[in-house]
Amino acid sequence: MTQATFAPHHYTAQLAEKKVRLSELLAPFSAPEPEVFESPREHYRLRAEFRLWREGEARHYAMFEPGDKRKAILLQDFPIASRRINELMPRLQAAWADPALGFKLFQVEFLTTLADDALITLCYHRPLDDAWQAAAERLASELGASIVGRSKGKRSVIGRDYVEEEFQVAGRTYRYRQPEGAFTQPNGEVCRKMLTWACDALGQRSDDLLELYCGNGNFTLPLATRVRKVLATEISKTSVNAAQANLAGNGVDNVTLVRLCAEELTQALNEVRPFRRLAGIDLKSYEFGTVFVDPPRAGMDPDTCELTRRFERILYISCNPQTLVQNIAQLQDTHRIERCALFDQFPYTQHMESGVLLVRR
Repeated sequence: MTQATFAPHHYTAQLAEKKVRLSELLAPFSAPEPEVFESPREHYRLRAEFRLWREGEARHYAMFEPGDKRKAILLQDFPIASRRINELMPRLQAAWADPALGFKLFQVEFLTTLADDALITLCYHRPLDDAWQAAAERLASELGASIVGRSKGKRSVIGRDYVEEEFQVAGRTYRYRQPEGAFTQPNGEVCRKMLTWACDALGQRSDDLLELYCGNGNFTLPLATRVRKVLATEISKTSVNAAQANLAGNGVDNVTLVRLCAEELTQALNEVRPFRRLAGIDLKSYEFGTVFVDPPRAGMDPDTCELTRRFERILYISCNPQTLVQNIAQLQDTHRIERCALFDQFPYTQHMESGVLLVRR
């Protein structure tokens, strides 16, 4: 999204159009009317990435239209980004005047939270030396933010390499470690609404939950309070480490986390082959009633989709309605849509985040 498409006065109409589109996509499956969860009109995006663009002696934050890396859109502020990012942008820009920080700096990334934590990643086309380290330490102290410096083969951390987030869900506060470079939901307020909806859709259960693609435990923490126990899987080592820290930090002790991709877990549950990473875990001890999936844009592969068919309930969060529809088409002979929702993670764009609860017919 660029500044040109930022139009708060059109937000209500744009959201209504998304609801119509999602309803049309799900109409062949006799879906109920989507529940709609709107976004704040501005300052909703908790992370942002900018290239640096030189004009004469001055350098600016820059973004580009998709597919066009030659014509830069120069920015002084970024109204869709969090207030913390907008507060940090001019102060960081002023620091570029110091050659120790500004020399061959080509990209800046901001990661912030609703809890007002901040981390700045500075990317360079040169090695990071002692002068950079000293200047970055001063800057981190002045900005009240952590800083990560990146150059080829080098990563230097001042402060922490993660931010800390807090979400209030169903009367409880959950605290999350969100690592630099790992996936996190960009719209914090909408993420909180997604977590609340997912907990409500799951309900209070006496059986167990299987979670695929658990990431840093974003959904795992609140969903674990609704079931007897959880088996959660994730392939990214960074996300697994964050999820383990988040489970421990929130005192959640009924989750077993396994570093497997969804395809590997499918093979394990189908007893195609054993995995050393499942040593000591008795899969047959679980009484799975629900599977929760939050897959990448490609959706679930056919084998994983077939695996979910064996569950009474499938709780599905999707970042791509097209692949969601493909997966539902594979499942529609055994499952029906009981609830669906639209989460407006990305206002002023065509992107739609959605959720469905499928239950066995």
